[in-house]
Amino acid sequence: MTNPSNPSNGDDDTPQDPLSEMLAKMFGGGAGGFDPQEIAKAAGLPSDPAAMAMIMQQVQAMFSSQSEGPVNWQMAHEQARRVAASDNDPSVSALQRRSVDESLKLAELWLDPVTDFPSTGQLGRAWSRAEWVEATMTTWRRLTEPVATSIAKALSDVISEQLPEEMKSMMGMMGGPASMLQNVGGAMFGMQLGQAVGALSKDVVGSTDIGVPLADGRMALLPANVAAFGAGLDIPEQEVQLFLAVREAAHVRLFTHIPWLTGHLLGSIERYARGIHIDMGKIEEAARDIDPTNPESLQGALSQGVFMPERTPEQDAALVRLETTLALVEGWVDEVTAAAAANLPSAGALREMVRRRRATGGPAEHAFAALVGLELRPRRLRDAAALWALLLKDRGIAGRDALWQHPDLLPTAEDLDDPAGFSERRRLIESSDADVDAALQRLLAGGFEQDGDAPADGTPGAGAAEGAAPTDQGGQTPGAGDDPGADTDPDTDTDGTKAG
Repeated sequence: MTNPSNPSNGDDDTPQDPLSEMLAKMFGGGAGGFDPQEIAKAAGLPSDPAAMAMIMQQVQAMFSSQSEGPVNWQMAHEQARRVAASDNDPSVSALQRRSVDESLKLAELWLDPVTDFPSTGQLGRAWSRAEWVEATMTTWRRLTEPVATSIAKALSDVISEQLPEEMKSMMGMMGGPASMLQNVGGAMFGMQLGQAVGALSKDVVGSTDIGVPLADGRMALLPANVAAFGAGLDIPEQEVQLFLAVREAAHVRLFTHIPWLTGHLLGSIERYARGIHIDMGKIEEAARDIDPTNPESLQGALSQGVFMPERTPEQDAALVRLETTLALVEGWVDEVTAAAAANLPSAGALREMVRRRRATGGPAEHAFAALVGLELRPRRLRDAAALWALLLKDRGIAGRDALWQHPDLLPTAEDLDDPAGFSERRRLIESSDADVDAALQRLLAGGFEQDGDAPADGTPGAGAAEGAAPTDQGGQTPGAGDDPGADTDPDTDTDGTKAG
């Protein structure tokens, strides 16, 4: 395939533009241009010449145009859409939309008696995989931008050091190696991120399937993925959809009625991501092993992850908080869904299936975790579910759900270790808080000043200032002999003589 912008008539003396020559060397396409199969490998696409013909202009633009930042988010978005559409992504039919809407409405009715949070009143949505990508891509960008920016810069720095001098010279003719390689690194990461998000679109069944509100609180199911979830099970498809609809509606109720929770969860993920350390040694090793004629080698390096295996103590603490919050969300949804869907014959089997799925994750989630250095796994889902079940017995529905009103009220990792002891620990804390509140009220009301006043018999009160001489009712300072029973001098014995 020849470069359309610089056609060759087969004459070896025909001059080649520097960009075409550099890309030919990097992608093994020969002197004339690109090899579509190699580009397909780099993009994670099937090596279909027809499909590649449609994206060749985008691939060329990847190397020659400036992106808005260190990461080419447009390329990530386009790649996610492309992967979501592969292997058939049928449009949602009117019948499917009606079925999903009815399932979610019924789920809302079932949730009303088992949670203190009221219905959101939303209309249920039925999405294709491509529609899920469109609805969630903004949140994916927010979650991955801190680490994505670091990786893109690290890639461009290391690749720049590994380039032969003649290639650096060619890039110097096209605006400088730093700008060019930033585009390359950002585009490569964008393609990999798009690949991971597109693959996730084939696994998720709703907008909250990974425990995070990816679609700004919208309530939706993906009919194609719901059908795939229930494939092979001896359970009616409508029953599977109803159970998953209850989970989706429970998630959306929680995030809608607890406004701080979304920001808290996403903020924790962002702070953890900003603290991720890029393993420069690993990047350099990967860059040395990369075959310039085989872009698949760079794809493999990225998919293995480039993060330091050891986290800092601060990151460990942040990760514990994040995993605890994820577990509490998923445990609450697990318990509420089980109660709401108790009339479904296969609710128990579906509950266990979802638990295992959330605890282990699929290939797409593992690929995403390797790329951005973070697994969104509720590792302690069962512990959290057991805690919420105990709290329901101890406090009732309203008391259990009231714990979501403020982050300081939520159970901690210690509470997940010992769910049975949570209520006693919380009672001690609440008792201590009540004592502090009572003391503060007395202070504001002047109660402590009254306690410090001298009683009517002239003896000093418990609250008298240290070192201050007591006064009698007439305001005069009594002498040592005025009251033989008062030992006002710590060095004087009761008989009036000096000690020692």
